[in-house]
Amino acid sequence: MSATAHGHTPAAWTGVVISFVGFCIAGVFMVAANPLGFWGGIAVVFLGGAVGLAMRMAGMGMPKRTAEQLEAREKATEAARLRHQEALASRS
Repeated sequence: MSATAHGHTPAAWTGVVISFVGFCIAGVFMVAANPLGFWGGIAVVFLGGAVGLAMRMAGMGMPKRTAEQLEAREKATEAARLRHQEALASRS
């Protein structure tokens, strides 16, 4: 799981934090029975998504893997599987 670094980028953190603040704003105004404030909070939630997307497009998100990286990862995985199977066979 840690090898994927899923969500560990400035774009992801910024988008989530802004969206969370918007969710909190919407929650407070929903309890206060203020529809205008509630919809303002929802707008902040969507703003967080837009900011995260814009930051990702600006290069602050996780880069896509190249074909060479994917092939090397597949080869390493297959080699590890073979070593594991050999270790299991040697125990028998």
